[in-house]
Amino acid sequence: MERVPVVDTYLDIDYDNLRTRGVTDKIVIHHTGNAVDDDLSAAEIDASHKGQGWTCIGYHYVIRKDGTVEQGRPHWTVGAHAYRHNSYTIGIHVCGNFEIGEPTDAQIESAAMLLANICTDYGLPIDRDHIVGHRELMSTACPGEYLYEMLDTIVGKANFYAAQ
Repeated sequence: MERVPVVDTYLDIDYDNLRTRGVTDKIVIHHTGNAVDDDLSAAEIDASHKGQGWTCIGYHYVIRKDGTVEQGRPHWTVGAHAYRHNSYTIGIHVCGNFEIGEPTDAQIESAAMLLANICTDYGLPIDRDHIVGHRELMSTACPGEYLYEMLDTIVGKANFYAAQ
C-alpha cells in the first residue's frame, strides 16, 4: 500500500502535557469553518489553539489545499478536536470552509490515502462507522456540507488505496 507523505512540522509541543491514547476506534474529519475558505498550516492552527490555552494543535493531521499532509499533534496522543470523543479518536483537519467552498481534488486524494494508512495501521475497518464527520458526534456544521457530502466517496477511495 502506498503511504501518503506526512510533512513533519516540528511544532513546539510540550509532551509532558499530552496523554497516550489507549484505544483508537474512530477517525473524525473536520474543516476550518472560518469566515473565508482559508488554507491554514498546522503551525498556524497550533498558534491559534495555544492562544486559546491548549497544549498544542488539537488535530493529529492537517490536509492543505494542495493535498500536502502536515503532522499536527502526535498521532499516538489524545487529541483535542471532538469534545467527549478525544480519548478514542484521531482528528484530521481538512483546510477550508466547506459550507462556502469545496475541497480540492488533491485534498480528497490525500484524505483517502491518509485514511487508508491510518485504518491499516490501527486495524480499523475502512467504513463510515469508523470514519465520521465531526457533526456525527456532536451538534456542529463541521466538516461543512460540501466535505460531508463527499465522505462516502473518500471512504471508497480509501478502500481502493488500502487494496493497492
